[in-house]
Amino acid sequence: MPKVFSSAKAITDEIIRDCGKRLVVGLPLGLGKANHIVNELFARALADPSLHLTIFTALTLEKPRPSNDLERRFIGPVIERLFGRYPDLAYARHLHGGTLPPNIEVSEFFFLAGRWLHHGYAQQNYICANYTHAASYLLTRGVNVILQLVAKRVENGQARYSLSCNTDTTLDFLAARAAGRTSFKLIGQVNRELPFMPGPGDLSADEFDAVLEGPDVEFPLFAPPSEPVGDAKYAIGLHAASLIRDGGTLQIGIGQVGDALAQGLIVRQRHNDVFRETLSRLVPGQPPQESAPLETGLYGVSEMFFEAFLGLIKAGIIRREVDGAVLHAAFFLGPQSFYRALREMDPGALSRIRMMPVSFTNELYGDEAARRRARVDARFVNSAMMATLMGDAVSDGLENGQVVSGVGGQYNFVAQAFALEGARSILAVDAARRSGAKLLSNIRWSYGHTTIPRHLRDIVITEYGIADLRGKSDADVIAAMLSVADSRFQNDLMRQAKDAGKLPKSYEIPARHRDNTPDRIAAALQPAREAGLLPAFPFGSDFTATEQRLIPALQALKDASAEPTKLLGLAWQGLTAATPSPDADACLARMGLDRPASMRDRVYRLLLRAVLARPH
Repeated sequence: MPKVFSSAKAITDEIIRDCGKRLVVGLPLGLGKANHIVNELFARALADPSLHLTIFTALTLEKPRPSNDLERRFIGPVIERLFGRYPDLAYARHLHGGTLPPNIEVSEFFFLAGRWLHHGYAQQNYICANYTHAASYLLTRGVNVILQLVAKRVENGQARYSLSCNTDTTLDFLAARAAGRTSFKLIGQVNRELPFMPGPGDLSADEFDAVLEGPDVEFPLFAPPSEPVGDAKYAIGLHAASLIRDGGTLQIGIGQVGDALAQGLIVRQRHNDVFRETLSRLVPGQPPQESAPLETGLYGVSEMFFEAFLGLIKAGIIRREVDGAVLHAAFFLGPQSFYRALREMDPGALSRIRMMPVSFTNELYGDEAARRRARVDARFVNSAMMATLMGDAVSDGLENGQVVSGVGGQYNFVAQAFALEGARSILAVDAARRSGAKLLSNIRWSYGHTTIPRHLRDIVITEYGIADLRGKSDADVIAAMLSVADSRFQNDLMRQAKDAGKLPKSYEIPARHRDNTPDRIAAALQPAREAGLLPAFPFGSDFTATEQRLIPALQALKDASAEPTKLLGLAWQGLTAATPSPDADACLARMGLDRPASMRDRVYRLLLRAVLARPH
């Protein structure tokens, strides 16, 4: 049985006594980190240069950091409300400060998106890995400690511990230990807010060497609030929903596309006429591949489990069972309402959600025949930052070598799409983005970094439609990608393809694809938006109603700030607006601008009044 400690210092003493002064520590991706133990180990290594500490992890979660005064006014109260008692990870703070001593090493294989751009140490110590390879890489480094946040349950007087949010690599480590391929100490930290999940991550106490438990080491789970779903993401989600086959299999990756896709499937199921009409406006003259309600339902198998999957289960869309489960997943992360729903779920319903090793969700190997039978008509839906006209996808990094996030499981799922009969890989890309005052195309002729190479090109979706690339010639692939590019960039992209000799000089983009503009997408979605079927937060939000109103207003200010003339225009509108919006007073008070105390406050107030007066 494990030794149980109530003090992080005491359990750290035990770890060092057992493992010595060279510690290679594996921390789960995302939510499952045992923060108090990690921080105490880190403090010991800071104080004792003879203790060498290596931390191997992914997705280090950190509180949001406002970049300007307006952001601070908005996000400050949100941070305090949602993250006020969350213990920051000390290693991340020292990484940002550049104060990591030589006896401490930190490597990640997946970054919080954009957080470590231009940070020399983090970029240099990043390990490029498929999610399924991460455990093997750590085993070769001689891991001797795994630290894991766990849920606890007592049955017949015996404690059991659930790996809960992170069965992903830990179950694979335990399998390697059971096979005699490694030896490490499994150390748990109990958190009462963590849902106790059934399945192979429900472990007997004797799997653990030590456990930290007590009121002094409890903390609120990291709970990032859901982000609002805009028009581009909803258009992408609806297009993706038209590719999902009834009775099939669904995987969804990280990001707003997942919320949009899930809500699109719910509209398809419950408001089928609206679903069909909206798609006909998004892509006139092209009937959707799949548009009927899902009578058999779907089976979910996804490395990430998040709130949208719960919405699909509640809507009766994910209901096809495989080995008694409607969803198999490897890790979860979400807002407070998501964790609460899992804690309070009926045991029978919860038993149909199984947390598994990432080697199960992301691969076919091991009982391959059974997995092939289960994963029929699979659709693997993930996001990319950019795509080229030739079908390469750029999802994790920039052409100068800087890593934005990581490969994660994306390559795993693309490979599965080609290995499984009837399966497809769907990569979602916003057609364009703003960088300061500049509008940039995310569809490029070429790019100096690739995550998914063009020989694995399959389906790419932008807000303007679906480009089916599998098995097509280069010229046909280029034509398909041009049809889903933003029309403001189509001519230049087409010229580059022709100059390279990859597209006939006589080729012209069809007229029906020449109006790929945000205004057309907004108009196509407007009836469903007004009917309340495409809400900004389809699965609820931890933001208050006033904060939800402020989010698009602050985004509008951010967009305008790149062009001084637009800011001047907004200031004038704020001065001359005769009738402020009904919710303006509450919004101004929330931002501390109801009683401006300085000239800067007065300018902020004028600008915010102007954007709040716009229709929404």
